[in-house]
Amino acid sequence: MAYAYTNQRRVIVPGPHFVDLQTVIPAPVGFPTGSFAVVNPRLRPAVPQIEVLVPIAPPAVAPFRFTVNPALLIRMDEERTQSLLRIVLSWIKKVAWQRRFPRHLIMSTSATILTYGSYGLGVHGSESDIDALCVGPSFATMHEDFFIVLRNMLQNRPEVSEIHCVKDAKVPLMRFKFNGISIDLPYAQLKVNSVPENVDILNPFFLMNIDDTSWRSLSGVRANIRILQLVPNTENFQAMLRCLKLWAKRRGVYGNLHGFLGGIHMAVLAAYVCQLHPNASINVLISKFFETFALWRWPTPVMLQDEMAPMGVDVSEVRSLMPIMLPCSSREYCHSNITKSTFNRIRSELLRGHAMTRDFLRPDFEWGTLFEHFQYTKIYVRFVRIFLSASDQDELGDWVGWVKSRFRCLILKLEEVQGLCDPNPTEYVDPDVADPNVVFYWGLQPGRSRFTDIDYVEEDFIKSINHGFQGPRGIIEMSIVEASELSKNVKIDSGNAEEPKACWRMPEYNRQMKPIYSQYLPYYFVGYVAKAEDTSAGG
Repeated sequence: MAYAYTNQRRVIVPGPHFVDLQTVIPAPVGFPTGSFAVVNPRLRPAVPQIEVLVPIAPPAVAPFRFTVNPALLIRMDEERTQSLLRIVLSWIKKVAWQRRFPRHLIMSTSATILTYGSYGLGVHGSESDIDALCVGPSFATMHEDFFIVLRNMLQNRPEVSEIHCVKDAKVPLMRFKFNGISIDLPYAQLKVNSVPENVDILNPFFLMNIDDTSWRSLSGVRANIRILQLVPNTENFQAMLRCLKLWAKRRGVYGNLHGFLGGIHMAVLAAYVCQLHPNASINVLISKFFETFALWRWPTPVMLQDEMAPMGVDVSEVRSLMPIMLPCSSREYCHSNITKSTFNRIRSELLRGHAMTRDFLRPDFEWGTLFEHFQYTKIYVRFVRIFLSASDQDELGDWVGWVKSRFRCLILKLEEVQGLCDPNPTEYVDPDVADPNVVFYWGLQPGRSRFTDIDYVEEDFIKSINHGFQGPRGIIEMSIVEASELSKNVKIDSGNAEEPKACWRMPEYNRQMKPIYSQYLPYYFVGYVAKAEDTSAGG
């Protein structure tokens, strides 16, 4: 069969509990690369076990030269993380002193910083954000010590600016700029008295009895470490992943909040192909990537060959059309927001990539065509326009980040009333509006009935975003526009608009603040929180 390689073995694992594997639905009208069959995502019981293809003893593939832009091969900037580590070491000793620990314990206690994401994998660019995890011992709490004490210490540093606390996210974190580079810093609390700088986060000893929030915070770091351990050639993997992320962004299928592939999804898929073809050059790997996943039997899970990991998988929470397993000692699936619409878009781009790269040995083959921007206005004649604005740029960042975190609800609603939609992740700005604003243009499926009742969809979505948001509410307006009505300032097919990383914070604004004193050292001031609720640490 086209999807079965001779260098794969079959492994039986429990399957996702919601897909009817026996039926297919036709390809949506208007999506590129022609028609194809996709899995019907109806919520129905599935068979209790499914087969997973795992690479074994891959054959050697003759290398073929593929030129990578040297500007992309940027060394990891250790200076920032080392500076941040020194701050964290001072912080944990301060916390130990507040606990009135003996002097020798204060001197010996330690915490550490672990990087992950594109930075941890070594595929970041010069302006990329840094994902870093603060790992502390059992006596350092998230609520007081991390979000108040450490926050105050960071705020007093000249190289740190724009500190935001994100406490109501699935993975709570601080976001700030360190010498101009944005850093996301969640916190994990281990059940030990001291965390060594080079802590082996894959060691089960350090994971014993930790809380759920710390477990989620550690997942990204553990997945990154295991991926780098499992790929046969790190440099080829990194170069391949850079190219694939560029492809996904140019083709409009990158961004977890919009229901597309996120960084961890791309990393696991790239690592799988690297395991399958350990001796292949970069261009062969890219071609094999598209061949493998264009013909993949979704929703068969993708999993890396990992002898350390048990084969039992807990799939009670799986709700994905493209299940991708995290390569950790305790098997989990990558969090996914993929819907019927975005699954079709991703698969159509995989098929396009496969059709283009299977003949890459031709003398006239041009790699550049693979990375061309997706031409939205040539595919769609109607768009949903989502306009967001606020009174200032800070409030806009909070508002946009919150709304984006609820986009999956909107995508599902549009699928219900209109059919498939294409949630273009790019953010645009309307220059004719004085207030700071962000605009999204989502393609509507051609050939369907003339959907016009956007007010009903907007009302339903507003109910979703109003639940849980704190702080001044911005403006949201939705409308349907024709492609011919798009402003000349909206270069929707060029992809030149910048897409800032989503974030919202619990703003302080004009709320009264109250001082917080240490629970362990009477009359010792540690910071401020809002009087109404202790959810936003101030300084």
